[in-house]
Order: sequence, then C-alpha cells, then structure tokens
Amino acid sequence: MTEIKVKNTVVNADFEGGYISSIKVNGKEIINGRKPIFTVCLRGTDLVMHTLTAFDAGVCTVSENGAEYSGFEYDIAVKVNADGESWKISVENNTDMLIEWVTFPEISVKPLRKNGGDGEILCTYNEGALCDDINKKGGTILAEYPSKGSYWMFPYMLFGQFMCYQAADCGLYLAAHDKDRAPKGLDFYGKNDNVSMFIRLYTGVNYGDSYSTDFDIVIKGYDGTWHDGAQIYKDWFENNLPSNVKKISENPAIPEWYKDSPLVITYPVRGIHDMDKMDPNALFPYENALPTIDEIAEKVGSRLLVLLMHWEGTAPWAPPYVWPPYGGEDMFNGFADKLHERKHILGVYCSGFGFTLHSNLCEEYDNSERIEKENLKEAFCASPGGDAWISRICTGQRSGYDICAASEFGKRLLDEAYLPLFESRADYCQILDQNHGGSQYFCYSKKHGHPHAPGKWMTSGMRKLLDGWNEMGKGKLFGCESASAEPYMGNLLFSDNRYELNWRLGEPIPLYSYLYHEYLRNFMGNQVSCPLTNEKDSMCARMAYSFTAGDCMTIVLTPFGKLMTNWGNHDFTKLPDKDRAIKFAANMQKFYKERAGRFLYDGNMIKPIEISVPTESFPTDSGYNVELPVIYTTAWEKDGERAQIFVNHTESEIAFDFGGKPITVAPLGAEIVNM
Repeated sequence: MTEIKVKNTVVNADFEGGYISSIKVNGKEIINGRKPIFTVCLRGTDLVMHTLTAFDAGVCTVSENGAEYSGFEYDIAVKVNADGESWKISVENNTDMLIEWVTFPEISVKPLRKNGGDGEILCTYNEGALCDDINKKGGTILAEYPSKGSYWMFPYMLFGQFMCYQAADCGLYLAAHDKDRAPKGLDFYGKNDNVSMFIRLYTGVNYGDSYSTDFDIVIKGYDGTWHDGAQIYKDWFENNLPSNVKKISENPAIPEWYKDSPLVITYPVRGIHDMDKMDPNALFPYENALPTIDEIAEKVGSRLLVLLMHWEGTAPWAPPYVWPPYGGEDMFNGFADKLHERKHILGVYCSGFGFTLHSNLCEEYDNSERIEKENLKEAFCASPGGDAWISRICTGQRSGYDICAASEFGKRLLDEAYLPLFESRADYCQILDQNHGGSQYFCYSKKHGHPHAPGKWMTSGMRKLLDGWNEMGKGKLFGCESASAEPYMGNLLFSDNRYELNWRLGEPIPLYSYLYHEYLRNFMGNQVSCPLTNEKDSMCARMAYSFTAGDCMTIVLTPFGKLMTNWGNHDFTKLPDKDRAIKFAANMQKFYKERAGRFLYDGNMIKPIEISVPTESFPTDSGYNVELPVIYTTAWEKDGERAQIFVNHTESEIAFDFGGKPITVAPLGAEIVNM
C-alpha cells in the first residue's frame, strides 16, 4: 500500500491490486468500493476494440511513487506515477494497434444525498450542475462516432476539465490541468449507492504509437462548498489562459452593445416550432415584427438583440448553407437598418458543422447530387473504417453528415458557406448551434492530415478555424449552443446558455459565471428542452436565474406576439404571463443600469453568503417537481468592492436575514448589499 499525504488529504493506492483503496479528506472517507485505476482502449487494425484494465495486468512492479503494469493480453506496459496531488500515466505500445483512449483515474465514491449518503457531484455540464441522485444521471454518456448531441465530453457540453465530489463537510477535486485542452470525458455513473467517477483521455496518436500525459491529473481534497472546489480550477485557469482569452475590460473585440446587457428576443419567421410546416408566419416579412419590437423596447426601457430563427433561405437548421436569407438580401438588410436606427442589434441562429444531404422541413432542399459530383464526402468526419456515416444530430429536421473542421477541404467548405453571412449586416451569429461548446466531432480519417485517434488536434483545428472566422467577420460576435467551452472562449464571446437542461440532472448552478464571467457573458438562450412544463408559469424564475448569473435575459415570441414557455414547446394553451415577464425584465434592466451593472457586466463572481428563503415547486415533463428559491442570489467583486445581489421573481414581498441584517426585496424586484 502506498500512502500519499498532502495537507488535509490522504490517498492510499493499492498499486499491486490496481486501484485506489482510500481517499480521506479531513479524516472522512470518500472511497466506496474498487475500480481499476486505469483502463486502456486499443483498436486493432481490424477495427475491433479491446479494453485492458489494471486488474488485467499479469505483472505489477511497485516503485516509491507509483507502479508499472505489464503482462497483458496485448503487449503494452502502463506506468502510473503520483507526485503528491499530481498524477501522470504513460502507455508503452509494442503493438500495431491504436491506443484510442485511456481512462485515468476511476474511483468509486460514497453514496449521493438522495441515495443514502451526504454527497453530490459538481460537474461542468451545460454551465454547471450539482447532482445528488445518481439514479437521475444513470449511465455514462460518452462521445462516439457518428455524432450525437449530448456527450459528456470536454471541450463540448463539458466546458471545463474538472469535477468534484462534494460531501457535507469536505470535497474531493478531480481534474486535468491540461494547457492544450485536449478532448476528455469527465463522467460519473451508477445506481443507488454505487457511484463511480472517472476521467477519459483521448490520446490523439496514430496506430503503433505510445501515449503519455504531459499534464497533471490532480486529486485533491478541500474544505467548504462547491465554490471552494471550483476555486481550485479557477486559480489554475487564470494562470493558464487560452492564448486569445482576455478580460472583458481589456478586450477590443467586445462591442459597445455588450455592456448594455440587451434583452434578447428570439422568434421564427417561418412556422411556429422546429418540426412545423415552414410557411411564412405573421412575423414575415421581417419588418412585420417591428411593432412588437417597439412595444417591448419601450416597456423594458432597454435596447434589444433580435435573434431570428428559421431565417435561412435554404432550409431551417440545414447547415452549412444559410445564405441568402429567406426573402432575399434586400429585405434582410432593410430590417437590419431599421433595427440599427432604433439602436437594436440583429442576430441569427445557424447550425454549425453539419453538411445537409436532405432537409425534412423543405423537401426541395437536397444536396445529394452535389455531394457525389464534387466528392464532398472527403471533407466529412469519417468512421474508423474511413467512410462517412450519416450524422445522428437533428435527424427530424434533416439528414446529412458532419464536416471535419481539421481537414483543409472541410475548413474551406465552411469558410465559403459562411462568408456571405460574415459580410452581412447582422451583428451577432450563434454560428455553432448543434456544436455544443464550439467543438467538432470525432473523425478517424487517414486522409485529412490529423492523427487517427481523437485528441488535441481537434482543439487546435477548431481554434484555427474560429480564429479565421473572427478575422473574416470582424466586428461581429459569434457564439454556440451551450456556452463556449474553455479553449474557444476568446472566439465565441456570446453564447446560448442551456442551464435549464440541468434540471434533468439535478440543480443548475452558475458555475460557468463563477469561473469565467470577467472574460465573457452569455444569454439565456431559446431554452429548448427545458423540462419545466406549462402548468405553472416559470418565466420570471428562469429569467431571474440568468440575470443573477450575469447573463442577458431572453424571451421567445410566438408569431402572434405572445411568449412561448420555451422554444420547441408545442403547447400554446397555457403560455407565460407576458405582462409580468416584461415588467420583470424592465425592473431588472433598471436595476442593472442604476445599481448592479458594474458587477454584472464584467465583475468577478465570488462565493456568496448563504441565505435561507422559501422555495416554490414547479412541475417537470418527467413527473417530478423541482424546488426553486423565491430569491436568487450571487456575490460579486469589482475594483476591491464586494456586493451580493438578491432577485425576487415572485409577486410577493420577500424578507430574510442576511448575515444578521434584515433584507426585504420588493415583488419582481432586486436589491444589492455590500459585503
């Protein structure tokens, strides 16, 4: 048994047994069961995959700070080294096989709160979540080919390279401190009282190559709440910024409208929802929306970002070709001019790196002949066997493939497709819808010039593409579905936050803003797949969450000027109270302008002082209810001053104690108190 002691943490590694047997933080045991400390996945030249774990080694030679494992079914040797809280792994490959990924480490932890324990998992999924019920999460959701849409991969729907096990009186931090920000899976899974956490490293090597980590895997205990675990990563991040990431206050790419925190209003100009018949609706021609826009702007007292859906002249959600806009350039640009005269901003949703074979919404849109004639499959993400398979993303709207942005052919296709949009009068492009976090999908092509296994070439290839887009579309901001993953934050400065999805997992928390708010902001997004139902109006509660996180609030309009509960919701019999939502937005915009904007614009989110307030119950489409606090609160620091913000999304006055001081917040109102 090897004991590794650092401050309040004691790790016992049974290297001969092939597992971590104990992790104690402040004397409290975290480990609950045995998991192999590593798993290596080999892909043969016949494409068959083989997994080997530490339990499969025939020989283990223990050293002072680690061990070497050999004697496997296939000729590899694995070295594990622990230097205090920093761990590394290497795999010597003496075969002609491909080391596709390495899982390191994997640990089994004590039960979560709703499964008989006192723990919860902090993860970087969709802007941050706490999960206290492993049965809600279930199994692993790891990346694979062909692409799907909800992978637990960094950089993708996971924006950062860490996760924590948070217990009642201590926590365990598990992270990869990788400056190259190569793809990784950071996942947890289990059932009832069986919970496992692991990091999967995608190697980015070729057949026959060996693999080793040139960065630290960190296993570290901490005291406090999730904020304290996240602070460990925040400190590392701020000392290891991606090369183009700058604070908002120092970034010349930030437009003047960013500081105004515009209310985002989004709506389709064809149909009413994604799977609808794509006939023009009441908001087409574009200028038909101006009376509604003027009414909202006057009531809210704020500039607006008008964000169009189903505006493409090709077919909605049928990437990459979006231009010319539906109705033609003149109509589109005329609408842009009218918005600009009013000091508003025009934005558009796009659909990322897909290449549409056929649209299911507009039957006439079909690229099958062009794909064959121009041999475009050479630019698409390829399977391990080298052929391109049909994508599994948005198959209701279209069939098609995914473009490999790391191939020169694929990059050229994307650049050419989006250039007219970059040259248009639109101010903002949510350019990478379906490419969550701004990442590309797996590709195994041997013709694109990148390694055979997924790896850091994906991150560097995306940066090259996005750097080019920022130059081509100078003056415009770009974004993606879900907030930008860490390596692309300097490129995607305003994105569609999807925090609502985390109610399907546990509790949404503003982890993204806690880590990165000084560097970029996001907006509330079109809230697609929000699990809260129409049975109870949750609009103001959701707007309050986004506002206190420092994001821009968003409302989704029907073509008749009412509010949708969320995009994709087909039930229009019960809709949010528009007057109440607009009043709440007006109150928050006034509060932002007059009192809280200096913190919420580019302040540093800090750990808040806890308050005790009642909750409200909201039903979900899965049959369970979620409890939302009547007061949302976050704390901020700016120029040496600290303050905590309180937002009341209810129509009742709320009073509570704040560090011994009585605080009262008016209905649909907000307060700010120095700390």
